[in-house]
Amino acid sequence: MVGFNIVERLAEKKCQVRLIEPAEVPNDEIVVNFACVGATANVAYHSDAAIKTLRTLEEFLTKRAYAIVPSELGGFSTLAAVDMAAGQGVPVVDADGAGRAVPEMHLMAYTLDNTALAPMVVADIDAQKVVLVKQAKDPVSVEAKARALAAKWNQMAYAAFGVLTGKQVKTSLVSNTLSASIRIGMLLRKTVDPLKAILRETGGFSLFEGVVSSVERETKDGFTWTELKMDGVQDSAGSRLELKAKNAFLIAHKDGKLAAIAPDIITTVSFETGKGVPAEKIIESNKLIVLGIPAPAKWRSPDGLKLWMEVMKRSGIDEKYVPIEKLAR
Repeated sequence: MVGFNIVERLAEKKCQVRLIEPAEVPNDEIVVNFACVGATANVAYHSDAAIKTLRTLEEFLTKRAYAIVPSELGGFSTLAAVDMAAGQGVPVVDADGAGRAVPEMHLMAYTLDNTALAPMVVADIDAQKVVLVKQAKDPVSVEAKARALAAKWNQMAYAAFGVLTGKQVKTSLVSNTLSASIRIGMLLRKTVDPLKAILRETGGFSLFEGVVSSVERETKDGFTWTELKMDGVQDSAGSRLELKAKNAFLIAHKDGKLAAIAPDIITTVSFETGKGVPAEKIIESNKLIVLGIPAPAKWRSPDGLKLWMEVMKRSGIDEKYVPIEKLAR
């Protein structure tokens, strides 16, 4: 809902945000990643405070960002970055740091290229408390610092970080994800069978159709943890699906067997509309379709899988990665 509110406000003000290709960023300019860090159930957003977060980082760098890039592909964080670009009067890059929503902020594709996440500025929702992290020993420690502050500040914070040169933008980000999202939005609105069209667009799979029978949810340590159980209907009748999320869905089991696992994307959509329903919004009796979408290629590399394996273990998940294409046969 917060993401929709951002869109509605920008539309009411007739704000135009220019979407640029990574190749359009001059090599000697910089691009800054922006994220909202914390528990998805506690999402809140104040535009002026978010912009203050970015400006504090620019003051430290003594250089203005040529453009903004979302740190991840998500309904809220992505639109917050778009709003930031509108507020600064700069473009937003048609790319993001991960090609999907991620549970921990160091899960960025450019982390695999040994790009530093610090310097970083973290602020509370009103930007009354602002912390500058000048340097950090590694990306995991950057995540830990930002997450600890978010947990302290009512489970949510802003972060401006991941300063990339124009040259790095061209090679390190997951490109063209915003334009792909726009195409998917058009499909949802205009096609007769939007689900089929989305699966064709993403190369994804329909994993399960069912009704949510139980939801367990807890917000702690800067995350929203969710466990769902679903009873199958139609083609999935007689089966049960179990899902676990740490902000984003990480693993699914169908009748006790692995059905999907991160870094591949597991997402839930409304049975009636095909629109996404995030983990923190799902309630009992929701009728949902669960989709599995292949992860961007960088996450399937040995280094990408290693980074994800560390996050999964911290999330209480020890199962090995199996590509969605094999599981969905």
